[in-house]
Amino acid sequence: MPGRTHGLRKFAYAITALAAIPALLIATPAVHSRASAELQDQRDLAIQQRVEAIIGRSRGRVGVAAADLDGGGIVLIHGDMPFPMASTAKIAVAGTFLAGVEAGRFRLDQAFPMMMPVAERGERSIEAPLRPGPVMSAQELMELMITRSDNHATDGLITAVGGVSVVNAWLAKVGIVGQHLDSTIATLVRDDGRINPVTTIDTRNASTPRAMLALLAAIDRGGALSPQSRAVLLDTMTRTSTGKNRMRAGLPEGTVFAHKTGTLQGVTDDVGIIRLPDGRHLALAIFITGPEGHTPHATMIAQITRALYDGYAQNLPRTTLLESRR
Repeated sequence: MPGRTHGLRKFAYAITALAAIPALLIATPAVHSRASAELQDQRDLAIQQRVEAIIGRSRGRVGVAAADLDGGGIVLIHGDMPFPMASTAKIAVAGTFLAGVEAGRFRLDQAFPMMMPVAERGERSIEAPLRPGPVMSAQELMELMITRSDNHATDGLITAVGGVSVVNAWLAKVGIVGQHLDSTIATLVRDDGRINPVTTIDTRNASTPRAMLALLAAIDRGGALSPQSRAVLLDTMTRTSTGKNRMRAGLPEGTVFAHKTGTLQGVTDDVGIIRLPDGRHLALAIFITGPEGHTPHATMIAQITRALYDGYAQNLPRTTLLESRR
């Protein structure tokens, strides 16, 4: 199977590249999920102004959070406003399951069923009913959940860990405030469109950009998962096949990055970790709601990503820090 062997080598290279700076882990500035005054230098402010100029064209709500996890730079725009997570919530589901593997409750080769939605008759239930579907290993479910954003695989893993309350407990345990999963993905999809995400701020199944940034930082820096679990998750995220016109379209050819997309009616998201040319890691979360449609949203995500990448690509010393709250 030469094609598969080549692919595995490529993915192994990607995760090795993302993990190539272990000496920086201990000294990395922490990214917090609680609202606070941030210290930004002149470069941070200049990058933030460029991003604000891009999102100024939007007719909806746009949230951006980005951090140079090694150099300490940070950009926050509507950083503490809740946005629909859509399928970016699947990062937390994966993290919860992998934490269970670390605790000895599960194995990646353990078999679990996908959970399939069942057609409802009569009055709609609070939670969309589910039934067991095809059975496969947890590793295969995670692969489908992250790389193809498969909802049935996601609900299979949510069910396996014990429900959304267990996912939220894991988020709280690793110190994430401002991100919350309130339903299965089947329920989220069934109820999509009932609330206008542009005009209504719904805290259910939502995350602030700051909270998502903190989760990405905790995973990347080793604060949320063991090195083995971190490698599994980030490796899988490098193979994401959705959203090719979002972050991926804004990055130079060959850039190593791990990400997860999210899409609902009026909602276009992309969050991830980018390896900069000198090995530093840039974490970013971009949430967009608006009436323009997914293609214009994707173009905006690509433009924001490029502005952040270009702004932080060169490793410059920090200048005078200014207090900013965004």
